Amino acid sequence: MPVVERRRFVVSGVVQGVGFRWATRVEAARLGLVGYARNLVDGTVEIEAEGGAQELAELASWLDAGGPPSARVTSVDAAVVPPRGGSAFDAR
Repeated sequence: MPVVERRRFVVSGVVQGVGFRWATRVEAARLGLVGYARNLVDGTVEIEAEGGAQELAELASWLDAGGPPSARVTSVDAAVVPPRGGSAFDAR
């Protein structure tokens, strides 16, 4: 049975109003991850993603590379959080 991990990412820059959450949902689904992406009041986007280490690393690389073309990412903070399970990846 593969080890399941969960990461919390907080992405800063021009990341709201540019389709960032929806593009993240598509990328996470492609990777088979569960979790969510949501806008925070400070203008950042919070992402919690759960799945295999390789898939989480691919999502982190996608975020570090700037996410969707319409976004302008200035920083990505990441932290390990406890797995919670889930059945899909939601854009909230």
